[in-house]
Amino acid sequence: MKRPILIGVAAVLAVAAFGVFGIAPAAVEAGRNRVVATRLPHVTPQTRALHASLAIADMHADTLLWRRNLLDRANRGQVDLPRLQAGNVALQVFSSVTKTPRHQNYDANGADSDNITLLAIAQAQPPRTWGSLLQRSLWHAEKLERAAAASGGALRVIRTPAELARLLADRAAGRKVTGGLLSIEGLQDLEGNPANLNRLYAAGFRVAGFAHFFDNEAAGSMHGQAKGGLTPLGRQMLRRMEALGMVVDVAHASHAAVADILALARRPVVSSHGGVQATCKVNRNLTDAEIRGIARTGGVVGIGYWEAAVCSTSPEAMAAAIAHVRDLVGIDHVGLGSDFDGAVTTGFDASQLVVVTQALVDRGFSEQEIAKVMGGNVLRVLKAGMERG
Repeated sequence: MKRPILIGVAAVLAVAAFGVFGIAPAAVEAGRNRVVATRLPHVTPQTRALHASLAIADMHADTLLWRRNLLDRANRGQVDLPRLQAGNVALQVFSSVTKTPRHQNYDANGADSDNITLLAIAQAQPPRTWGSLLQRSLWHAEKLERAAAASGGALRVIRTPAELARLLADRAAGRKVTGGLLSIEGLQDLEGNPANLNRLYAAGFRVAGFAHFFDNEAAGSMHGQAKGGLTPLGRQMLRRMEALGMVVDVAHASHAAVADILALARRPVVSSHGGVQATCKVNRNLTDAEIRGIARTGGVVGIGYWEAAVCSTSPEAMAAAIAHVRDLVGIDHVGLGSDFDGAVTTGFDASQLVVVTQALVDRGFSEQEIAKVMGGNVLRVLKAGMERG
């Protein structure tokens, strides 16, 4: 009797483990990163030809958070290499998300809970990532490196201005290659140790935001409880980032922290993903004063594709936000920041980016303006920002 009972228990445990480690992570992601039916503009042959000529760059996707093979076209989420290729993307910035609070919201979150720990375990990530935010970022860097190594040259990790220039030259010569560049979504990854910024830089990270959905040791978050400015650690890290050649990102930072960053920055600053309050009055979106401040540094505002960024999932709403930035500070200071795979719902995925080009055409943007918005501005700032200060 004992042997059948043990076999039965083992079978139940195996089924439970399959549910936790096999089905659950994919089901969670499918529910978080959705593409919904949205009225998309009719794309003309002229726009398709224009889109095919562009060097497209997107400043933010959270794809590395999820257990998917970046090289395979997936039936969930919004980004993978085949879809980036179909969308004619030259460079995708991949962020490292390491901690999000339970009951996450845009108004106020504490730092005393974490959704990603359970996700890391359920996705069977290395045990070193279960309790360390730093190790989660290092793991994301390893994932991108492995994908590039297995891509047969179709995906490259970009770490230097020279590598970026070579990528663009190869694409201009007709090679089908896409670049991936790493960013940090919140300096909680430092775990309070300034020396860990060097470890992240060595792993390939070239963009860093100061906070995510909660206040941390470096800065207040737009969605935190205190929403304070930069701390002494944050000020130290800003100086170190500029010296190393890491682009400073104000996305998710509190208004006080944004003001501190813009006052201290000596190099171009970006807002990698989000919206503008003038067209979508959500607390995390940028004020006109903040947009002007980013432009004064020579930086770029990345416009997102989801409801809270542009108050819609339509390309037309994106074009309206882009037009506002252009009209306020000039065409050189606006670009793309999708937040694809960032637990957001969008109206299209990376393979359909031509609809954004069409929305800009329909709004009256010139071909030169569209080339800057769709990638030229972001590529310029990233190239300059990777130079050592």
